[in-house]
Amino acid sequence: MPASPLSASAYEILGVTVDATPDAVRRAYRLRLRETHPDTGGDSALFIRVQQAWELIGDAEARAAYDRATGLGAPEEPVVVRHEAAASTRPRARSYGQPGGWRRERYLVLAREWAGRGVELPDPYAAAFVRSAPRELRRMLADALAEEETARIVSGLGMGYTVWHDVAADAVDPEDKLDHVVLGPSGLYGLLSEDYGEPVGFRRGEITGPHVDGAPVTQLVSRVRAVARAARVRFSGAIVVLPDDHLADAVTEFGTVRGIRVAVSSRSGLGTVLRRGLVGAREMGGTELFDVRTRLQQAVRFV
Repeated sequence: MPASPLSASAYEILGVTVDATPDAVRRAYRLRLRETHPDTGGDSALFIRVQQAWELIGDAEARAAYDRATGLGAPEEPVVVRHEAAASTRPRARSYGQPGGWRRERYLVLAREWAGRGVELPDPYAAAFVRSAPRELRRMLADALAEEETARIVSGLGMGYTVWHDVAADAVDPEDKLDHVVLGPSGLYGLLSEDYGEPVGFRRGEITGPHVDGAPVTQLVSRVRAVARAARVRFSGAIVVLPDDHLADAVTEFGTVRGIRVAVSSRSGLGTVLRRGLVGAREMGGTELFDVRTRLQQAVRFV
């Protein structure tokens, strides 16, 4: 599969079908190069993706390998690999809850509904099945994978940190949740892990893009405030975590939104952000850290 269930295939980027002839692929590549070249007003990010797509399917050997790896040539073989944290002897952060658990369960329910009643569900993680599913279904799986990847990153912060996953922010709506709550010497942070399938922009303190639903920053801040009230704690900030190739910069800080410091971070930059804290955020230590951890342990509910 591509890096994300939402990612366009090399064929889609070039605008050809999977059974296109080599000549058709070559013509499409040259056309897409002209259309996306920055010197003629094209999108530089898309220009790079077009070149990468050509590298994947531009010659017979590379194309065959790509087809095998993605299931486009042999759909029964590849699968979307389930995330498994790499074994490590280093001390890990304390962790509670199941990262991505609610979204994975929801994905499986929706996958069965989409496949149809009375129909045996094929491997729901098979490349061909995921690729053919509606976008909202693929988005559910992509977000589950995003949450699992963030969990892997924050678990590596070390024993000085405590992490809660899939924390309920609303007693009724399970979707109204904080994907992660991270407590450490740099402060207390609420995290939202997302995957929109493509690069995003920013406008007036919000994330923008063709597939960005609603107002994710506003929603995240509201959830942080709800958990803060329930646990009687003060959060140092709120962070939206996105895949590296979604962002032009590793970290973008928005300042304060409704009293909460807010930032958008790439996955690769998240560890550094959580170790140093956001600009202007209050650090924690000693008895305060212990008290906040105790309050959260008593108040946190998982979805």
